[in-house]
Order: sequence, then structure tokens, then C-alpha cells
Amino acid sequence: MSTIALVGNPNSGKTTLFNALTGSNQHVGNWPGVTVEKKEGNFDFNGNTYRVVDLPGTYSLGAYSEDEMVARDYIIKGNPDVVINVVDATNIERNLYLTTQLMEMGAKVIIALNMMDEAKTRNISINIDKLSEKLGVPVVPIVASKKEGIDKLVKKAINMASSSENPKTHISYGKDIDKEVEILKNVLGNTKLNYPSHWIAIKLLEGDKYIYELVNNDNILNKSNEFKSNINRLKDLTEDYELEIVNKRYDFISEAVDKNVKKPKETIETKSDKIDKILTHKWLGLPIFALIMFVMFQLTFAIGQDILGELVAGGMESLGEAVGSFLEGVNAPEMLTAFITDGIIGGVGAVVEFIPLIMVLYMLMGILEDSGYMARAAYVMDRIMRALGLHGKTFISMLVGFGCNVPGIMATRTLDSKKDRMIAILINPFMSCGARLPIYSVFIAAFFPHNGGIVLFSLYFLGIAVALLMGKIFSKTLFKGESSYFVMELPPYRLPSIGNVLRNMWDKVSSFLKRAGTVIFAVVTALWILAILPFGVEPYSEASILGKIGSFIAPIFKPAGFGTWQASVGLFAGIVAKEAVVATLGMVYAGVEEGTQLITAIQGAFTPLTAMAFMVMTLLYTPCAAVIGTIKKETNSSKWAVFAVVYTFVIGWIGAVLVFQVGKLLGFS
Repeated sequence: MSTIALVGNPNSGKTTLFNALTGSNQHVGNWPGVTVEKKEGNFDFNGNTYRVVDLPGTYSLGAYSEDEMVARDYIIKGNPDVVINVVDATNIERNLYLTTQLMEMGAKVIIALNMMDEAKTRNISINIDKLSEKLGVPVVPIVASKKEGIDKLVKKAINMASSSENPKTHISYGKDIDKEVEILKNVLGNTKLNYPSHWIAIKLLEGDKYIYELVNNDNILNKSNEFKSNINRLKDLTEDYELEIVNKRYDFISEAVDKNVKKPKETIETKSDKIDKILTHKWLGLPIFALIMFVMFQLTFAIGQDILGELVAGGMESLGEAVGSFLEGVNAPEMLTAFITDGIIGGVGAVVEFIPLIMVLYMLMGILEDSGYMARAAYVMDRIMRALGLHGKTFISMLVGFGCNVPGIMATRTLDSKKDRMIAILINPFMSCGARLPIYSVFIAAFFPHNGGIVLFSLYFLGIAVALLMGKIFSKTLFKGESSYFVMELPPYRLPSIGNVLRNMWDKVSSFLKRAGTVIFAVVTALWILAILPFGVEPYSEASILGKIGSFIAPIFKPAGFGTWQASVGLFAGIVAKEAVVATLGMVYAGVEEGTQLITAIQGAFTPLTAMAFMVMTLLYTPCAAVIGTIKKETNSSKWAVFAVVYTFVIGWIGAVLVFQVGKLLGFS
């Protein structure tokens, strides 16, 4: 099976092309040994199946981040049959810098010149044939979002993949540097490394530490003084020879683009520019961001809970009654009936009821992301982040954490400074992930049904506020040092692609469903067994093993107002997976009073004040096992994972106690 690799700058439309090619025939994992996301998919063309690998979006192929390392290693060592370089037609000069580096690697490259419709709107005219001739590689115009030009691109890629010829474009770095490259190539001639000698020579002269160590381990440089001689000769000619290599790449790009890409002489103010004058305004940007988030949560609760949620809840209740009646009708063992109705339907079913809420939230977030607004949100927050001693990109990882803290923590790899990265990792668990939504939904439905959007917005806002506060504290204590500058590209606003939004939503919802069917099922099963043992005691009672565990933990939460064994075991289960909190409460309360809905049971066990304290606790306390494992992997330290477990629990407990005690002083019930 032939393999096509997709590579391109962030916001070039690379993932849109990947989705257009593969549709639903794709899967996501991690590259071996790193946390970078790995996307692969298949597509059929003329009776043959082809594999597509979507490499991480990157501006260059250096060794400054895992993204860059994964992309360049796969292109050289993964041996893809052809590399499709997705280039934004409205920003050709900047995008082609990555192209020059692909050429230096000797890869079979095809340029997919994307967003040709936007280029036309901006009155940018491109001579495709002449540009291709100058660059020395095929250029195919496409509009990935509309699937225009995709067939032509695929045909060109397949033809190149089957061709034995490899397009070779020579980029000159000037007579002196070219000469030193050739000398180094001869020195590297006998190397057994899996990289082309021409590319290694350039990287060595650029000062690439990774390549230098790789070559040095092979003892090649130790056997020859030529490398030092190279550097000394270049330093005699110019102190900034590394910069000269970069400049020559841009000279090559300018020569190719100069007469073949025509832009209007006067800069035209685009629609995106006009919108950004308002949405990223110095004073209006932040209130607008808050308003958009508020509306999003109002819609989430109004549609996901009040309309769709009630339908699913009614369906689950009917299913429980029907299954219970069927099992009684066939004289099934009482214990089996209790396990299925109370354990599975009462526990896992309590989580499944809130899938509509999660679907609506992810869909709305997907629309904001696909439209280009989420990048503006990070830009708007930059001033606040810098004032707190944090890097602006930290907020991007925080936004990702709204979906799930695991990818949110992984997203911190784009931060270059260790200080910035460590702070971003440690504060990400305060971002309210989708798994906490079912917990909020149960308590909101029980006590705040008419103010669901406001309560939801308040919880998300509190999570951000606590994260920023802890970030400030960490930057002044554990991780002192200067913050680096925030540089970010703002993509143009676009109409969201319904296909992309629904696909991304389904990816997250299906992941949630898998957890409900595996992790949550396993947790509920284990807790159900503990809830009915030892035999002879009343099941689901305080006398059961589960009840005793809860009773042992409960005093810790008494100052927060919810010192019951049921609430305690719910929070304990939440350390395995946050969805398990609702599943556990659904099981223990369903077992206590047969036929009682979870919401009704919670109304009898909590008050509005203790419900709010409980939600604050679940927002801030110890993250789930998957997040703890990710922190350990990302920091390469068990110490920081344990620190995250302990300090978040303490913050959550303090937050819950403050809500309850202050609320009591103010006369709330």
C-alpha cells in the first residue's frame, strides 16, 4: 500500500485536506515514544487503497519541538512514497520556507496550493505553471474545504509515488557555503546514518544540536578535523553564516514568487481585519470573549439538557423499567437483576443520559474553533497571561483542556521554555473537561434548573481564574525566570465546515462512550460488588464494604457540607474517571430507594449550597488517572505527578469549604 504524507504550516488547511481524502476511514493515536498526536487514514482511488499520514503542523523542520522532530523523522525515516506539502495560497512566501526544507531532504514533494478561493477574493493571481517550474516541484491548486482539485492532486501524487525519478531542486547558499557543504558531504560519505548526507551537512552548519550529537555518536567528526575547519573558515567569511543559510532560502522563495504571484499594490482590508478590529479590541475583546462563552453555555444547557437531555433521561428510565420487568418475568436471579438495573443502568446509564449535553458543547466549541475565533481568544487573553507571568500560548492548551485535560497537557509541548511548559501542565487540570459535565448537569437539574447556563459559565470561569492564580504563584515561586514572547498567527475567519464540526464532535463523543462502556463499567462493577458485600448486610448501605470506605473518607468533607459516605465514594471513584462520580451516585442512590431517579435522590441528600460546594470540589480536585499518567509522562517525573494529585485536592477542598462556610454565614441554605 502506497503512503502519502501530509505536511504544512498550522492553519494551512492540512487537516481539512486529510478529512476530505479519508472521510471516516481514519484513526488517531500517538507517535511511538512521544505524546504528539498521530493521524492516519485510508482512501480508495481507481480500485487501489492508499494510506495517508497527517503529520503535525509546523513552520519548519528543526529540532525545537516534538512536532518538528516527528515530522522530519517520518519524512526521512518513514519513507513515505510522496509528500504533499499543503501551502496557503494567501501566504505563499511564508509557507514555502517549509517547502525549501523538504526539498533539502530530497523528498518527493508535491505542493497542494490550498485556499485558492480566498486568494481570488483578495485579488491574488498565481501563475501555477511558472511557479511550479521555478520551484522545481509540481504545484496543484485546490480548495480543500470544497473538495476542489482533490482528484487532480491525488492523480499527481500517485504518479509521482510510482515514478523512480525524484525531483531535485538545488538551492544555492552562496559559493562559500556551498563549497563547505560539499566538503562535509565527503567527510560524511561513509556514515551509516539514515539521513541524506547533503541535509546533514546543512544541519551541521546551521548548528542543529540533535544532528551534531547524532553524527558525533558515530565518531565521524572525531575522526576528522574538517568540521571544525569548515566552521572556522565560515566564521572568517561571516559571523552570521547560519543566518545566511536562512536568507538564501528566502532568496530562492522570492525569486520563484516575484513574477509569478501578483498581489494588489494597496493592501486591502479583509473581512477578517474588519471583524478583528472589534473582536480583538484592546478593551472590548475580553468582554466579548466572556459574552461568547456565556452564550455558548446557555445554549449548551438549553438544548443539550432541557430539550435533548430529558428525552434521553426518559428513555433510560423506560429502559430500566423494561429490563427489570423482563428479568423478573424470566425469573432471573435477584442478584443479576440488581446488577443490571442498579449497577449498569443506574450507574453507566446515569452517565449516558448526559451525552446530548456533551454533544452540544463540543459542537459549539467546534464551530468557534473552525471559524477561527479560538485563536483570537488566545490572543485576547495574552495581556492577562503576561501580567501573570505566563506565556500567551498557555491559554491555547487551557482551551484544549475544556475538551479533555489529557490533550490539553499534551498541547503544552508547543511551549519552548521549560518554565512555561511546567506551569501550563500543572494548571491544566483546573480546566473543566467534558467528563465533569454530567456531574454539573445532575446538580444543576436538581437545584438550579432555571439558571443552568449561568452556573455552568461560573464553574468554567472559576476554573480559569484558579488556573491563572496558581500560574502566577508558580511563576513567582517554583519556576522563576523570564517569560518568552507570544507569537501567534491569526487565521482568517471562515464559515465552519459542518462535516469537520460533526466529525470532531463525534470523535469526542465516541471517546466518551468508549470510556462509559469500559472504564466506567469496570468502576461501577467493582463498586457494585463492594456495595453488596459482605453478604448478610443490607446492600448499598453504610454497613457494606463500600459504605465503610465512604464513612472512613467522609469526615474530610464534613467542613464542605457533604460529609456523607455516598458523596465520598463518588469523589473517590472520580479519581479513576470523572464520569464515574455520576455513575457511582446513580448506583448507590438507585440501590437505596428502588425506582428513585438520581436527581430526586440528590435533592434529598444535598441542599443548593452543598450542591454548589460539591460542584466546586469536582471542578478543582485531583484529576483523573489518565491525566495523572499524562503529567508523569510529560514531566518525566513521578514527583510532579504526585504533586499535582496532592495540590489540586487541597485546592479543591479549600474551594468547597469556602463556598459552604461563606454561604452559610451569608444565610444560604
